[in-house]
Amino acid sequence: MKKIYINGVGCISAQKTFDSIFLENTELHADQNVLPLETPVYKDYIPPAAIRRMSNGVKNGIVASTLAMKEANLETVDAIITGTGLGCIDDSDKFLKAILDNGEQFLTPTSFIQSTHNTVGAQIALGLQCKAYNFTYVNGAVSFESALLDAKMQLETEEADSILVGGIDEINEYTASLFELAGFIKEKEGSPYKILDSETSGVVYGEGATFFVLENKQNENSYAEVVDISFENEIRKEDLESKLTDFLQSNALEISDIDAVILGFNGDVRTDDYFKILSQKTFQNTPQLYYKHLSGEYNTASAFGFWVGAKVMKTQQIPEILSVNNVNKSDYKTILLYNQYKGINHSFTLIAKC
Repeated sequence: MKKIYINGVGCISAQKTFDSIFLENTELHADQNVLPLETPVYKDYIPPAAIRRMSNGVKNGIVASTLAMKEANLETVDAIITGTGLGCIDDSDKFLKAILDNGEQFLTPTSFIQSTHNTVGAQIALGLQCKAYNFTYVNGAVSFESALLDAKMQLETEEADSILVGGIDEINEYTASLFELAGFIKEKEGSPYKILDSETSGVVYGEGATFFVLENKQNENSYAEVVDISFENEIRKEDLESKLTDFLQSNALEISDIDAVILGFNGDVRTDDYFKILSQKTFQNTPQLYYKHLSGEYNTASAFGFWVGAKVMKTQQIPEILSVNNVNKSDYKTILLYNQYKGINHSFTLIAKC
């Protein structure tokens, strides 16, 4: 089967990831439980007449995909596959509010049409005039990994030569307030917030759009090879190491073969123990990274983590702001990513140096 390569990336996040090489100008918002998004000038990428009809998630998805396509030197792709947890939640809220405010009468369909989870993939396809395979996965915290696995299988079997894969989620004030009431987001009175060694429940939330162009041919711009993806809904803490070992052995690897591990620490004391098992025991002598203090937590935050992994592989450097421990290596050939959210939807992703 063909090998799969990351040949273009685009990222819109709580950091200026759209106009920098790799996190040169990071800004920590330790006093905010929902991280603000750093947005580009949308009119540089989207016709002004279309911008006003788009939600933030759609605009960010279009910009991130445009950046990835430009870097890969492609005008179109053979498939567009996206992952999202909440979809275009802002338009969903607008439509539901209109139902209540208008007594279920005289409703305009615009917000409903634009609230569906596949809106971002559809808008990207319209802009590219791409009539190929277009699919959206809504699978909780493994939505992005589901899209990535689909793309990998299609490229390996040569059903496609180039695929645009992305993870997109947005948040608005009303949904954030509900999440805070439910205990998903840390309380406003708890700032400043810590991600590592947190002693409180809930997470610092965020939003973002991260896209990748995957191809079955390597070129001079290739970031890394996508080796394998695996995910499970539930893993007991006592079984985590054995599950990881099985995953690595299926790829003819041992723990010692991993040059860096990227962990999805999110500051929720109730479930960060999963990451601590790997951090304090399994990979205690391996360079460790975390990223959700920069991106915030959301269903497809692992796409931001995947972007971090691709950048580390290409630059062969780990910015200090990402480091969990003080271990370093001179050469990063194999990187493992592990993520889970609320103790479920566990994923292992393996990338390798080209």
